[in-house]
Amino acid sequence: MPKDSRIQNTILTGRLNLNIVQADDHSFIQSLVNSKGWIDNIGDRNIHSKTDAIVYINKILGNENAIYWVVRIQESGTRIGIISLLKRDYLEDFDIGFAFLPHHHGNGYAYEAAKAVLNMLSKLPEFKTILATTLFSNQNSIKLLTKLGFRFEKEIERENQKLHIYSNTGRHRHIFQ
Repeated sequence: MPKDSRIQNTILTGRLNLNIVQADDHSFIQSLVNSKGWIDNIGDRNIHSKTDAIVYINKILGNENAIYWVVRIQESGTRIGIISLLKRDYLEDFDIGFAFLPHHHGNGYAYEAAKAVLNMLSKLPEFKTILATTLFSNQNSIKLLTKLGFRFEKEIERENQKLHIYSNTGRHRHIFQ
């Protein structure tokens, strides 16, 4: 994860707590990465055991270019999704991502959590531009990105898939401030 004390490990919203992923999140991560939405839109990570999930989490924690916040409902502490921030080798800027368990879709949680992360990042000049990648078929993701102020920039091909790249640059940045 970026070694920058200005990147908050804990972010609070009206309904949610976001905390950096930890090894004890393994059961949740295993469920999330094996959900239909994750498999269809992100891909199979072959995480089928507690050990696989812990290895995956440790890989994230050991990567200075990756941050995963686990999103929990404040009231119950229930883990419902993640917001990620990744510096991918094929993109110039950091890429925000989100994934939520299917039974928590449609409640505004992804918007609330992503907006909180983007608000925090908007105060840091090196995050002037944030990107997001999605498949054209992932219309729910595209709707959320648009609601967050992202605009389509271009299409690229990566690992035999066409990815749509969205950006929050320029005139659209006001939504986060």
